[in-house]
Amino acid sequence: MLVALALCTAGSGVAAGCGSEKAGSRGDDSVRNSQGRAREVADAWHGSEAARVWAKGYYPMGEVLELPEGAFHTDADKRAYTTQNFVLRGTLPTTPKKNGQVKWESGGSLSLPLMTAREAYDTVARGGNDGPHLTVTDAKLGETTLATSRGPATVPAWLFTLEGYDTPLKRVALSPSRPPKAPIDPAAEVPSDELWPVERLVEVTDGGRSVTVIASHGACDDGPAVDVLETDDSVVLSASIVGTKDGACTSQLLGERTPVKLDRPLGDRILLDAFTGRPVPVEQDGRR
Repeated sequence: MLVALALCTAGSGVAAGCGSEKAGSRGDDSVRNSQGRAREVADAWHGSEAARVWAKGYYPMGEVLELPEGAFHTDADKRAYTTQNFVLRGTLPTTPKKNGQVKWESGGSLSLPLMTAREAYDTVARGGNDGPHLTVTDAKLGETTLATSRGPATVPAWLFTLEGYDTPLKRVALSPSRPPKAPIDPAAEVPSDELWPVERLVEVTDGGRSVTVIASHGACDDGPAVDVLETDDSVVLSASIVGTKDGACTSQLLGERTPVKLDRPLGDRILLDAFTGRPVPVEQDGRR
């Protein structure tokens, strides 16, 4: 849907804001409309069956790939990683286990199907060109920790030994739980400058008080703005495009890392997108 849209705008206006609603960053009507939509989304999720399912599932809020220490030694290695150009020396191990356990720091666990070493390797190594490559010499099943929608958790991970590196490349060996059906429909069939989908979550930092997302905008504007509505059980992000006006422009969709400051830590609150009415998608492959 996003790719099909032509952004025919030219920019002149204020710089993009982030975090709480800021007067003057957009027109008053636009701010009120996004606040109203954000409230509708928050109310729809509050106490819903979708929220109940979400609270019991496994949904990573961080990257499922952890790089070796000191990665990368050379630009060639970095290029090999970003292009997913790997070479496997030897064979990958098999494991009799069919399930793996998510163990939350706050208590509780969940059993999920375990990804095989081959499945995990194939998510990392999709390249196959004659350019620079990284060589995998061994793999074994271990553990790692990552942020989830229910707080920090210890999860099984495949540890791939890379030639020339002292620590392994870790790939989480579980897939996220199936997301619940949203209790509210999208705001519209297509986005507008006043309300646009958030592309994806990149990271949660500062003890949960800052979330960084990829927000979309065009080639002839001042960039994206992301406003936030916080409730006790959700955080709703409303993305928009600022500094636009009518006029000819190249049809181009750009993504920009946009930090959003929260009044209190995200914790186990659901991070929602005002436009879609669904949880904000999470970056999963670690390649920015």
